[in-house]
Amino acid sequence: MNRIAIAGAAALFVLAVIASASLFTVSQTEQVLVAQFGKVERVIEDPGLHAKWPVAQNIITFDKRLLAVELPGEEVILGEQRRLIVDTFTVFRITDPLRFYQAIGPIPDNIRGRLNSVVTGSLRRVLGNNTLQDVLSADRERIMSTIRGQVNTEMQNFGVTIVDVRIRRADLPQENTDAILSRMKSERQRVAAQARAEGAEASQKIKADAERERTVLVADARAKADNLRGEGEGEATAIYARAFGQDPVFFSFWRTMQGYRDIFDSGAARLVVSPDNDYLRYLQAPPVDLSPRPDPAH
Repeated sequence: MNRIAIAGAAALFVLAVIASASLFTVSQTEQVLVAQFGKVERVIEDPGLHAKWPVAQNIITFDKRLLAVELPGEEVILGEQRRLIVDTFTVFRITDPLRFYQAIGPIPDNIRGRLNSVVTGSLRRVLGNNTLQDVLSADRERIMSTIRGQVNTEMQNFGVTIVDVRIRRADLPQENTDAILSRMKSERQRVAAQARAEGAEASQKIKADAERERTVLVADARAKADNLRGEGEGEATAIYARAFGQDPVFFSFWRTMQGYRDIFDSGAARLVVSPDNDYLRYLQAPPVDLSPRPDPAH
């Protein structure tokens, strides 16, 4: 009895091993090739449980989903002979796993080198017929559509369908960037120098106008002052004349007293004259007659 149980268990184990080696599952995101001694026998795209011959057959799995490859920057020459460094990314799907396996092999990442070559060649051809303005404008969509169509046509032979090709970054080479920045700096310096020159010219004009206006105002003020001074002196002379005409003796006395005040008021003046000098006559004796004279009009 024990031998029968052992034999049964051994048979079940062998069946389990054979089943595990014969059955496999294909998920919804996969597509599988069943190869026998290196030759593909079947292509399985439907998800579910499938069987194969153990040992003699093996499975090769490829992703059914969208795949993306970022390609390194490539220097291309535009239609206007400008150089541009372009980074791209490509979105694709393996639509024919058998053809993909025959062209690329069992490792999906091997498509990167072929895809890089095809995308770079298309970039050079298409961008070589367009300008930088086209690449940076709304016309860029047309350019990318043309590149995508060319790449898709070439990659059909590899069992791949190109969904999209996009420019991730487009830069000028470093030496071109430095030259552009240098030109921009020179232009800014030229504009600044021009602004400073115009400012200096405006400043000189404002100063000249202000100086001219000041000169005119000062000249007018001096002329007016001389006018007023002349009128005042004339009026003072007339007053002096009227006063002298009314009482010459008193006027002479008054003017002499003013002279004394102007000379001796500080107390530090020194006057050297002879004792009989007429200027000191009022210090020696009062005037003879200082009484007011009758007005002839009365």
